[in-house]
Amino acid sequence: MTTMATQGAWLRMTSSVAKSTVTSKELGFLTSQLSGVRISHFPSDVTNRISVPSFPGIQPIVARRICPFTGKKANRANKVSFSNHKTKKLQFVNLQYKRVWWEAGKRFVKLRLSTKALKTIEKNGLDAVAKKAGIDLRKK
Repeated sequence: MTTMATQGAWLRMTSSVAKSTVTSKELGFLTSQLSGVRISHFPSDVTNRISVPSFPGIQPIVARRICPFTGKKANRANKVSFSNHKTKKLQFVNLQYKRVWWEAGKRFVKLRLSTKALKTIEKNGLDAVAKKAGIDLRKK
């Protein structure tokens, strides 16, 4: 519940803000508050209507859902309903973050691998599986 004093202060603040605003004709352009896009409304400024900051070399870092040791990736399958209506879905690989002891390097290596690759590493050893997959464990 607000009191009359706080409402009066709010009304005075909003009226002072309304008086101090500058029209877009005085500025010569409009500025978006969300994305920083500058849009000119003068016909002579046709070439620079929209100037958006661009970053050509920067791309978002996304962890791919592919096992580096076995090459397993998502499978496209059908989701079948009771009425036999089929819709496409993805069956992702069971990827796990796992610290595996690397005997040659005398240290643990943190890897993101599938459970199938984990069984293969337990059977054949980390060095043999990494060599077959072409992975250099010294970088990690």
